[in-house]
Amino acid sequence: MDKTALGKRLREARLKMGYTQQALAAQAEIGEVYLGEIERGLKMPSMNTFIKITETLQISADYILRDDLTSGSVFIFDEITEKLKDLTPQQRKTATEILDAYIKNL
Repeated sequence: MDKTALGKRLREARLKMGYTQQALAAQAEIGEVYLGEIERGLKMPSMNTFIKITETLQISADYILRDDLTSGSVFIFDEITEKLKDLTPQQRKTATEILDAYIKNL
């Protein structure tokens, strides 16, 4: 995973949990400037820092790394299911047809 994608996912997770950069940095015991650099894709966190951030956000590493890990596919399936659950049966059928057509053209 590249630094930009990692930073973007961490930022999305932080916002979803309602943390400010300042609050997350304090909880993860890292500098606020450093956290901002990670989120902007300027720096790659060390493994220890990555673990502190994910533990503070109460998310798994798989959730952040899901496109680069085989086990991350579970989260992708969950996201797809979540997006489809509120659709009508006809809308789900249409979405499935669109996905089938897209996959055929990959």
